[in-house]
Amino acid sequence: MTIETNLSFPPGATLAEELDGRGISRRELATRLQKPQRFVHDLMAGRRAVTADVALDLEAALGENSLPAQFWMNLETNHQLRLERQRRAAQKSA
Repeated sequence: MTIETNLSFPPGATLAEELDGRGISRRELATRLQKPQRFVHDLMAGRRAVTADVALDLEAALGENSLPAQFWMNLETNHQLRLERQRRAAQKSA
């Protein structure tokens, strides 16, 4: 059985909530990830995809009780699938 929704959230939205809940600034996350602040900004804005490497880095950077890398990968995959479905639907109706 396949369950489809029209909801799609880029991983950056969840990451922003996670940072707020943990009291971690974007600057601090960039430091923990050993990445430029622009990287974190682009990730949170949805301009950079969560790759396996990034997912593992997020898991480590957020510390104890963090969301696992698989969670971040699932968010990205679901988001990309939704975007592709929307793109294909738009092509069919054009």
